[in-house]
Amino acid sequence: MKIPTYIVHMKTLLTGRENEIETLKKALASDESEMVSVIGRRRVGKTFLIQSVYRERIAFEISGLQYAEKKDQLRNFHQQLRRAFPDRAELPVPKDWLDGFFQLTEALDATDDGKGKRVIFFDEVPWLATHKAKFLMGLSYFWNSWAVQRNVVVVICGSAASWMIRKVLRDKGGLHNRVTRRIRLNPFNLADTEAYLKARHVNMNRRQLMLLYMAMGGIPHYLKEVEAGESAAQAIDRICFSDDGLLRDEFQALYPALFDQSESHVKVIRALAKTQQGYDRQQLLSNSKVTDGGYLTRVLDELTESGFISTYPIYGKKKKGMRYRLTDQYSSFYLRFIEPNAYGGAGSFMALSQNQAYKSWCGYAFESVCLQHVPQIKEALRIGGLYTQSSTFYQGSTAAQEGAQIDLLLDRNDGVINLIETKFYDGPYRPDKRTLERLEQQRRVLQAATKSRKQLSWVLLAAEGGEQTVNSQGVIDHFLGGDDLFRRP
Repeated sequence: MKIPTYIVHMKTLLTGRENEIETLKKALASDESEMVSVIGRRRVGKTFLIQSVYRERIAFEISGLQYAEKKDQLRNFHQQLRRAFPDRAELPVPKDWLDGFFQLTEALDATDDGKGKRVIFFDEVPWLATHKAKFLMGLSYFWNSWAVQRNVVVVICGSAASWMIRKVLRDKGGLHNRVTRRIRLNPFNLADTEAYLKARHVNMNRRQLMLLYMAMGGIPHYLKEVEAGESAAQAIDRICFSDDGLLRDEFQALYPALFDQSESHVKVIRALAKTQQGYDRQQLLSNSKVTDGGYLTRVLDELTESGFISTYPIYGKKKKGMRYRLTDQYSSFYLRFIEPNAYGGAGSFMALSQNQAYKSWCGYAFESVCLQHVPQIKEALRIGGLYTQSSTFYQGSTAAQEGAQIDLLLDRNDGVINLIETKFYDGPYRPDKRTLERLEQQRRVLQAATKSRKQLSWVLLAAEGGEQTVNSQGVIDHFLGGDDLFRRP
């Protein structure tokens, strides 16, 4: 028997989404109405997750139109209503959102066969809720006056994570505390990326997978462009540099699709793309030229909630102890290589990957991937069940004191702090004398600056693993490899 296409897609695209699927199934199985909020960045697979799990139960579905005004959103609503309920095709275009929700409740009541819980799916809600459109007022009416009495699942989905949090999850009006289940859909980690590509019959070794991940991250919509038989370099060259490559100009559409006045968001991204260590707030102000005050705070919050940047507390500094880093792999890769070579065409990356700038970038990109896989690092160190706090450490050098930069510290509640050093290297890494001296110096600076009484233990995490030497004994306590980042905690 031929397997339906949508089932094949569900098995592949939903790789690694077990917890999210379980949450959606529990909402469907409960004995009361549920409002499920799903947030996650553009292209991460939110819509397909909902459609795949709830496919047979969706009674009505609408997705907001980007850049559309209220009247166009209502026309779209009217068209979707006619498709879902053909016997009500003569209904006029609603004059406002409250009128539209009146029509929807009447259509749902008229078609209720009592055979099971139904799903009403509102996708890209931030686009539906245009300025002064009062969509959220209509949604509040729909939920409070109708849905709670009908035992349905209402799914509200949006790519603008910060907007969803401010306007829906933290709403003080009619939607206050109405969301019963929340899903934040993150990009795939390395293990999920490996499983996803295998399900699509793309078999790469882990070195190749790491190179691919460093360039485009764990975004399913990007990864589905990879073809069987390609090396990572071939796939990156075709997808990012060829004239019709999906990611050749994705950057231009990415931020305007998520944020109003996205120019400031892009300024922050461009500034962070130029530093390997990240910036504190003052440095970010100076380098991004974004206005200080509440506006910068909002921009940083929106970029953080949407997963493009991450914040790391600086160990030992309670007040001005926060650094921002760009953690979206595609944005980093785009600004470093795609944009400067926009007219290079196919074959550009094959040449770029041989120069020193690319090799230097690999070290930074690998470090960024490591920072995003802390649970896997903890599992490899056998401290998965131990409470830890992740942070970074930075102290500038002066005439009176030594400087140090440690990008990842795991402060454990058993009296140990793991200091993580990352290396992207061909073959097993054997630390040389210069590296060992630098690690000892950094440990000494950290100890003196923080007066910590905890044991400071170095961990060397190399892409191809590392080898203990006579000189490294007593300096490095643990060697981890790239394979450890593929663990499932």
